[in-house]
Amino acid sequence: MTALPGHGRYDYVPITRRPDFTWPGGKRLAVYFAINLEHFAFGEGLGAELVPGGAQPDVLNYAWRDYGNRVGAWRLLALLDSLELPATVLANSAMYGHAPELLAAHRVRGDEIAGHGRTNSERQSTMPEAEERELIAEATRVIAQAEGRAPAGWLSPWIAETMITPDLLAEAGYSYTLNWCMDDQPIWMRTRAGPLLSIPYPQEVNDIPSVIARQDPASTFAQIVLDDFDERLEQSADQPLVMGVALHPYIVGQPYRLRRLRAVLRQISDARDEVWIARADHIHMAFADRVPPPGDTASCGQLPA
Repeated sequence: MTALPGHGRYDYVPITRRPDFTWPGGKRLAVYFAINLEHFAFGEGLGAELVPGGAQPDVLNYAWRDYGNRVGAWRLLALLDSLELPATVLANSAMYGHAPELLAAHRVRGDEIAGHGRTNSERQSTMPEAEERELIAEATRVIAQAEGRAPAGWLSPWIAETMITPDLLAEAGYSYTLNWCMDDQPIWMRTRAGPLLSIPYPQEVNDIPSVIARQDPASTFAQIVLDDFDERLEQSADQPLVMGVALHPYIVGQPYRLRRLRAVLRQISDARDEVWIARADHIHMAFADRVPPPGDTASCGQLPA
């Protein structure tokens, strides 16, 4: 049989045949909250649309997205504070010029700041290698200058990659990527610069696919989060798992959606004796300590001998 074209980044190993371990505190389920802070160009470029098809300048959709930075993100911050929940912030580097107070508030909380490109008005998947390398370098440089250290993790705007994005990320010093949603555990990936960890980032427990693509009501998205949590907690008796919750303040920061989300996050917070609620970089460090990358990068993804 002729093999289909593949990516060569990892091998097929079923969830039932992996190294067994526990997360810190003897927990079996790790939970992290990914807060997407994004800035968009006015009058051009890409962006999620509440009302599709408007001509540029698209004031309605631009202003709807900017509500998240001006209001929704602050409401979400207050909710995280009230429940003492850590967060991984996926930040467009353009946010440091647009809303520096918002990034500073997350810095004071001790949240992780991960790379999320320059702006969600562009896709890196259309760029030649030199241009994509510069995009990653520019976003990394802005975050490092503001935060005092380079980000450990990366999520591409629109989850868009070229054929060499993982290589460029590893070469730029990144430890993990959130781009690949193929598993419920972290997976070591091959790159030409050595292993890069893929941490599960949700495309289902994510307010954009739920609310924008499927047009789920607030109650349905909240129930998705809760059902996913309850099921993963039960499944984690068999394998240690990761659950991510992807949130965009211009969506869940709308008051009626936040109301439903608040009740669910309270239930997850109340279960912290059973689960490890962490930042994504802490998940990377804990996993690397328990399941180190293979010494030979050609065997990444295989079970240890």
